[in-house]
Amino acid sequence: MTDSRHIRILDPRLANQIAAGEVVERPASVVKELIENAIDAGSRRIEVELEAGGARLIRVRDDGSGIDEDDLPLALSRHATSKIASLEDLEGVASLGFRGEALASISSVSRLELMSNVAEDPTGGWRVVVEGRRMEPRVSPSPHPRGTSVTVRDLFFNTPARRKFLRTEKTEFGHVEEAFRRQALSRLDIGWVLRHNQKTVHQLRPGDDLVGHERRLQALLGKAFLDNALHLDLEVGGLRLWGWVGLPTHSRAQADQQYFFVNGRVVRDRLVAHAIRQAYRDVLFHGRHPVFVLYLEVDPSVVDVNVHPTKHEVRFRDGRMVHDFLFSSLHRALGEARPGTQDEDGGTPAEAAEDAGSATPAGGEHRVAEAAGRWQQQPMALPGREEEGGQKVTPDRVRAFMEGYRALHPDHEDSLLTPQPAAPGAGGAAADVALAEREAQAVRPRPAMPAEDDTRAPPLGYAVAQLHGIYILSQTERGLVVVDMHAAHERIVYERMKTQVHGGALEAQPLLVPVSLAASAAEVATAEAEREAFSRLGVELDVAGPETLLVRQVPTLLVDADVEPLIRDMLGDLERYGRSDRLEAHINELLATMACHGSVRANRQLTLEEMNALLRDMERTERSGQCNHGRPTWTEMSMKELDRLFLRGQ
Repeated sequence: MTDSRHIRILDPRLANQIAAGEVVERPASVVKELIENAIDAGSRRIEVELEAGGARLIRVRDDGSGIDEDDLPLALSRHATSKIASLEDLEGVASLGFRGEALASISSVSRLELMSNVAEDPTGGWRVVVEGRRMEPRVSPSPHPRGTSVTVRDLFFNTPARRKFLRTEKTEFGHVEEAFRRQALSRLDIGWVLRHNQKTVHQLRPGDDLVGHERRLQALLGKAFLDNALHLDLEVGGLRLWGWVGLPTHSRAQADQQYFFVNGRVVRDRLVAHAIRQAYRDVLFHGRHPVFVLYLEVDPSVVDVNVHPTKHEVRFRDGRMVHDFLFSSLHRALGEARPGTQDEDGGTPAEAAEDAGSATPAGGEHRVAEAAGRWQQQPMALPGREEEGGQKVTPDRVRAFMEGYRALHPDHEDSLLTPQPAAPGAGGAAADVALAEREAQAVRPRPAMPAEDDTRAPPLGYAVAQLHGIYILSQTERGLVVVDMHAAHERIVYERMKTQVHGGALEAQPLLVPVSLAASAAEVATAEAEREAFSRLGVELDVAGPETLLVRQVPTLLVDADVEPLIRDMLGDLERYGRSDRLEAHINELLATMACHGSVRANRQLTLEEMNALLRDMERTERSGQCNHGRPTWTEMSMKELDRLFLRGQ
């Protein structure tokens, strides 16, 4: 046992092995570090070869700039790098690697061979070898094409305790393949090859346009991902967000298809995760996870990548701005998705775009590739927005509107949206808002069916029948659409209620007895700094002492809610993310309940006119592809799919 009273400098080999504990967790960690070095070298093709899941052999070969002979020994030294030279470089890191520890750490727990050539002459090149306990590198001439090859054999051969923590070959290869997938998605312009036990697993061509990008996504994530994803490209105030977001109806039980990149670096960030979770908040089925591949491009000087040993986390200089940009961009993209057209062959977006020779341009608005699946984005057009003018909905205003409308349309009493009794237990102001909304829907004119000589049917087609009082069957140009009429109408009513309630100032009500909260100094400081944000949401929050807050006013809809945990959650969100949607979420939960009770019920017999009115409303309504609980509202079967069921043409 060593004497703990004396301080000593660690042996270099031991120091490297300690550092390896942070950098090298398993073979996938080695692959990640070596690939990042290859990308930083400007490679256009990167090959990864493995044996026994990487425990026996890992070889990464690239065609990058290479390493000079004199620099080869330095490349295996700790804190030796060509990527930064000063504090200014560190404050604006544009490369993936910069710590200068990876090769030294890897070589301390393996038998490592490094071969490189900076010239085009394949007869040139140099080789350096180092083995775990023997840290003195040996350099010798060795033919090698331009670029670098790093071979790592017998990982953890000299640290048997750590080798015991490796899992089965299949498990370790699964981790390596996921690390490879992340890197291949981070750089769509690079060609990639992955081999395992002499078998090629992935061979990916570089892609420099939308067609090539979507081909890469289809190869790595599957055809279903592209069939159910929206492509977006938005740039505002020095921030650019582009990539693909999955429709809420295409979710997964695990968060295993979520890829977010900041300046080409794959990150897992709480702020980013929170913004994306908010964007999907009321469109995702409970317990499901969205899918996405998103790229955020920012000035390197406004993001700190030196906050975690594995470089998985970043810190933004203005986190609130980044959070709001991500949330608003995704929220808008998902809200503007509408039932659209799909190419007649039913191909993927990559295939359709390739046939059309089109690409999705960058710019200040979201666009979808030509014939990019069944969903397209259209200008936002919420029914009732122009009518209500963004003002508060009150029973008096609605009743006056109803009387005037009924005088002009006396035959409209039996509309699909005839008011129904208020939800049980929904009393007071909440019931008034619900009743007002249902009354407003009851008198809103319904679009008539287009003339029969129209050359093109609307996206959801025309209703032909009602099935068991639950589903609407509609004929489209492509085939058959089946609509869950209650789920679809529930979303329509919900979105209209949200627009009317949140469109103007929220109606607030002072509390008869203010609620006193014991708060920390940080919570008090946040309450003072965010006083205006609380006020906009209808909350009056006063500082009554160094550790006391008073809630004097809340939105009318939440007057019966448990105020204390709601305010604490809002303070926590504002402190961590610069934004909170807790109050809005609580209000929306009430509106969703009202919408559910105020929507057309099952077994309600509808006329063709009423069914078509519902279809047209769906085409205009945000997020109409899923109900308030995240369940799908409609599905489609193409003529090809129907023909296959009956073996037609076979």
